[in-house]
Amino acid sequence: MIQRFMSSRRVLVFGGVASLMASLVGCQPAKAPESPVRAVRTLVISETGGMLDREFSGDIRARTETRLSFRVPGKITARQAELGQSVRPGQTLAQLDATDLRLNQQAAQAGLAAAEATAVQAAADLKRFQDLRAQGFISAAELDRHVTNNKNAQAQLTQARAQSSVQGNQAAYGTLTATAAGVITSVDAEPGQVVAAGQPVVTLAHDGPRDVVFSVPEDMGPTVRPLVGKGGALKVRRWGSDQWVPATIREMAAATDPATRTFLVKADVNRLDAALGQTATVALAVPSRLQGGGVHLPLNALVEQGGKSAVWLLDPKAMTVSRQPVVTAEVNGNIVLVASGLRPGQEVVTAGVHVLTQGQKVRRLQVSASAAAANSQ
Repeated sequence: MIQRFMSSRRVLVFGGVASLMASLVGCQPAKAPESPVRAVRTLVISETGGMLDREFSGDIRARTETRLSFRVPGKITARQAELGQSVRPGQTLAQLDATDLRLNQQAAQAGLAAAEATAVQAAADLKRFQDLRAQGFISAAELDRHVTNNKNAQAQLTQARAQSSVQGNQAAYGTLTATAAGVITSVDAEPGQVVAAGQPVVTLAHDGPRDVVFSVPEDMGPTVRPLVGKGGALKVRRWGSDQWVPATIREMAAATDPATRTFLVKADVNRLDAALGQTATVALAVPSRLQGGGVHLPLNALVEQGGKSAVWLLDPKAMTVSRQPVVTAEVNGNIVLVASGLRPGQEVVTAGVHVLTQGQKVRRLQVSASAAAANSQ
């Protein structure tokens, strides 16, 4: 009995010791997880400021857009074209009530028939009176009168023929047809509506070259205008894609829009696989330094702490970041002018700043091969 009691006590003691050791192990502090190596985009500041991509929103449009209209007034009886419909050259898009047009054509044809009969009669009369004059039965003045009558009849015949052709054309103008292959991008009139000559009915975007249309602030006019006609002056990517395609500025407005104070810019994007009306992002490389001093940086490169602005600087040897206080001068859209706090040679983090901490390890953002090829062109 005593031996059994001692064995039970020994088991209890050993169990208590094991539980105590497990508790002590559980109370030890867990090893702190290492901070992940963040990917960041950077900009190296040079004596001239380097180049900074400014992005603008644009939309894809056809190089040629035609606002089609009837060449005669009338009431629309049918419209075959619908928004977004693809059409071929000569396809009927809309029709007018052609009753009056046909009556005018018939009247012109009747006038032509009368003029032809008069001209035939005048020519016959002239021949007879020429014979009589040769025989001496009439005077020269009488013959001259019939010569004049014949000329008048021929002139009236010419006029009647022209009038008949005009009325024939007018009757044909009652049918609106597509002038080229393309897509209907807008519809401005409906059946039953009375329209004037030249009033737009539909807009046709021609198949063929495509442009990206965007606007730039008026202070960028002197920077953008010299780039007109230069290949690869900017790059474009359609919405939802990460592939950049080089583009060439084709034209730029001579004056700013009076309401927005921006210049309208059109760039050739034949190599971009995008649909009409699709949104696109345009990136334009501009100097990051002003002549008066200061550095242009993206607005999202700044961080705020205690009401003061700062940026993250990258140490290229240690691949760590450190906070650098700066003084900002002005903000223009998504670009901020840093007046002081930076010097040439420093590498500033321009994207990914919201997840950084002092001394954190980072890596430069790797650009895809397709994007790198586009940037190098």
